[in-house]
Amino acid sequence: MEEREKIVDLFYTQKETLDNFLERDAISKEQYDNSLNGLITKMGITKEELDRIVTKRLVLRKWRMEDAPSMFKYASDPAVGPICGWPTHKDIAESKQILNMLMQHPYCYAICLKKDIEHPIGNIELKIESDLTNKKDEGELGFWLGSIFWGKGYMPEAANALIKHAFNVLGYNAIWCGYFDGNNQSYRVQEKLGFLYQYTNNEYFVKPLKEVRVLHVSLLTKERWLSLNPRI
Repeated sequence: MEEREKIVDLFYTQKETLDNFLERDAISKEQYDNSLNGLITKMGITKEELDRIVTKRLVLRKWRMEDAPSMFKYASDPAVGPICGWPTHKDIAESKQILNMLMQHPYCYAICLKKDIEHPIGNIELKIESDLTNKKDEGELGFWLGSIFWGKGYMPEAANALIKHAFNVLGYNAIWCGYFDGNNQSYRVQEKLGFLYQYTNNEYFVKPLKEVRVLHVSLLTKERWLSLNPRI
């Protein structure tokens, strides 16, 4: 890990300690803000570095245009896009077009291994005003991961971190998530996270693929998430 990333990693370790103190009412919000601002100034944390979500093994950061080769590497895999409802990327130019769109979304993150944050391995997003909800205190979770990284627990780890951010920081009260018939990987991730089945749409039109599919929809409320994660 490069020296700068060691500093950023230390910042998030100390920030997590402050977060835990605040959640347990061990410090006031004013004390928290003062301590956090002190860390930001002392360590020279930039806006880009601050706008990250860090887990044990991963860093969720904003997409950059220079990530196009990494996105294309995994989004061109026919095992990834179609099961999520979008076509495989044909070339890097297409990946750049998608990146330009994703970079405009406020809660869209590149999923990176902590040991190599320059090369994203997937995408995760909290969508607002989606097909599943238009309520201000709700969102829809969407995600995909390069197929060579499946089965390692990365997606539940990334998703739980974004869900925590949604409930504890953004003030959300519920998060929706869907998966298409046959996408067993997405189903298992949602099951691990605690989502509960709500309904099935047998005639959901998938715009990117211009076809009709069966969509299964699940919901995770803040109340249920807290009951499953009492120490978070």
